[in-house]
Amino acid sequence: MPVPWFLLSLALGRSPVVLSLERLVGPQDATHCSPGLSCHLWDSDILCLPGDIVPAPGPVLAPTHLQTELVLRCQKETDCDLCLRVAVHLAVHGHWEEPEDEKKFGGAADSGVEEPRNASLQAQVVLSFQAYPTARCVLLEVQVPAALVQFGQSVGSVVYDCFEAALGSEVRIWSYTQPRYEKELNHTQQLPALPWLNVSADGDNVHLVLNVSEEQHFGLSLYWNQVQGPPKPRWHKNLTGPQIITLNHTDLVPCLCIQVWPLEPDSVRTNICPFREDPRAHRNLWQAARLRLLTLQSWLLDAPCSLPAEAALCWRALGGDPCQPLVPPLSWENVTVDKVLEFPLLKGHPNLCVQVNSSEKLQLQECLWADSLGPLKDDVLLLETRGPQDNRSLCALEPSGCTSLPSRASTLWDDDLGALWACPMDKYIHKRWALVWLACLLFAAALSLILLLKKDHAKGWLRLLKQDVRSGAAARGRAALLLYSADDSGFERLVGALASALCQLPLRVAVDLWSRRELSAQGPVAWFHAQRRQTLQEGGVVVLLFSPGAVALCSEWLQDGVSGPGAHGPHDAFRASLSCVLPDFLQGRAPGSYVGACFDRLLHPDAVPALFRTVPVFTLPSQLPDFLGALQQPRAPRSGRLQERAEQVSRALQPALDCYFHPPGTPAPGRGVGPGAGDGT
Repeated sequence: MPVPWFLLSLALGRSPVVLSLERLVGPQDATHCSPGLSCHLWDSDILCLPGDIVPAPGPVLAPTHLQTELVLRCQKETDCDLCLRVAVHLAVHGHWEEPEDEKKFGGAADSGVEEPRNASLQAQVVLSFQAYPTARCVLLEVQVPAALVQFGQSVGSVVYDCFEAALGSEVRIWSYTQPRYEKELNHTQQLPALPWLNVSADGDNVHLVLNVSEEQHFGLSLYWNQVQGPPKPRWHKNLTGPQIITLNHTDLVPCLCIQVWPLEPDSVRTNICPFREDPRAHRNLWQAARLRLLTLQSWLLDAPCSLPAEAALCWRALGGDPCQPLVPPLSWENVTVDKVLEFPLLKGHPNLCVQVNSSEKLQLQECLWADSLGPLKDDVLLLETRGPQDNRSLCALEPSGCTSLPSRASTLWDDDLGALWACPMDKYIHKRWALVWLACLLFAAALSLILLLKKDHAKGWLRLLKQDVRSGAAARGRAALLLYSADDSGFERLVGALASALCQLPLRVAVDLWSRRELSAQGPVAWFHAQRRQTLQEGGVVVLLFSPGAVALCSEWLQDGVSGPGAHGPHDAFRASLSCVLPDFLQGRAPGSYVGACFDRLLHPDAVPALFRTVPVFTLPSQLPDFLGALQQPRAPRSGRLQERAEQVSRALQPALDCYFHPPGTPAPGRGVGPGAGDGT
């Protein structure tokens, strides 16, 4: 419905820069172009389908600039529609391929031969308009004569009259060619609003003031304007006369828009979006935003309006530590509201969370998998990344950072970027250690007081206390983690016999033979990482039991080689253990925490790589007393029963040694195998 001239003059000002178009009969739209060009407007609108960018076959016409102007289209002298005129400026992009004779002789070709560059250029230029609730696309055909075709030069413009839009609306315009050779141009035009609709603030509330006559019937609608997709209606009501509509400040978001129109047939609707720059609206937008988990791998950001954001996975450790972004190996991903995103996960974990940032500021963080998988777990996260030459690096994520561990373990899932792996971290509770330290401080204070009061009596009491502590530690036994290479089943039985014999002493022995279920569930790297950390935290010792296979594998690692496939069984933790053992030896942390051992007649100690001989290496059973002494608690006195215990272990070990080196009817399998093997004597 045409808008009365009085209202247009109020909206456009006292001297609006507008032009009256000719009164045309029939189609209302028209087009004209610069001198020298010819142009034509298709009779009907087309579908708005830009398509993909394709390579230009030669010189092509391309839009370079959009220019808009407000005009009036009047049906009567005082009844007009506001209209938007658009001028598209065009230029020649691309070039003709050079003729073969020019390439060969470096000069111009025979002028008598007609060149393809003498042809004119044609283009189909699309103009796309979007102004709620209207969207349309028109097609302009343009032809440029050969005389104006010069690479990189403007050839003129084509003008389209015109796109009707309501007062107060925002018009978005795109221009591109069919086919599309370049990125489309875009332009946004804000049309003036009517003065009888305005917004005012009153404390936490917002007032919509509509100054219309008492007998005027009009419709009022609130909606969320969407960059992609149709608007989302929020509220609608038919009203009469002047009105003041009150909105709560919590309802404000940047895309909240207002539409007003007279309740008459074909009436023009006025749209304004007054909260785009309101700080309260932007705060409300992030407070209303939510992350929703759709499947194991897919999720989306649900928010009233579009917003610039990027997201990444993070790991939240038990104990309230900040969530650590997993970047790298993953990267920040751009987020579009209501668009499904996926992360490369094989399974969820309650400690995995999603962080959403905007303008380098954390806005949202939610642990999406916690609802279905339960509360946070006391787990550690191992990160494996794969380089361009299939070289891998492994690190354990801790509050202080990611501790690098060289590894070639292949137990993680197959992925071009790498893998994330969560494994249990038992007996790692900060509160328990805090209580222990508090008890130690109280004990030290009480002891100091006793020393001050009664020195002589305190000395005797301390001697008794020291003996009690030592006897308690001996009864509990030192932790020992036994690592070996599973060369064959006979050697595994020999290792099992040694581990069982050591358990008869005050030692708490851990070996993968007795933890096959946990090893299969966690994988060798995670199982060893947890066992080694627990053993060393408790003041225990790691025993490296060398065999020809273990020496060969260590040599390959030290030479940066690759172990042959199938050389080790699926439960062999020795290969995985090297990822953590090597850094301890390379950084000088092994002495005092590691010892080595090998069996007589199977391997000479000199065959062990020099790096591992920085700790004591004992031959068994000939050096059992020294070996058992090294397994005792540090600074513990040598027990007079050490020789007796060595004989006890030797007796328990002898049947397994006889079975391994002298099986009935077969030669000894351990002789002459691998580097440095014994001579069997």
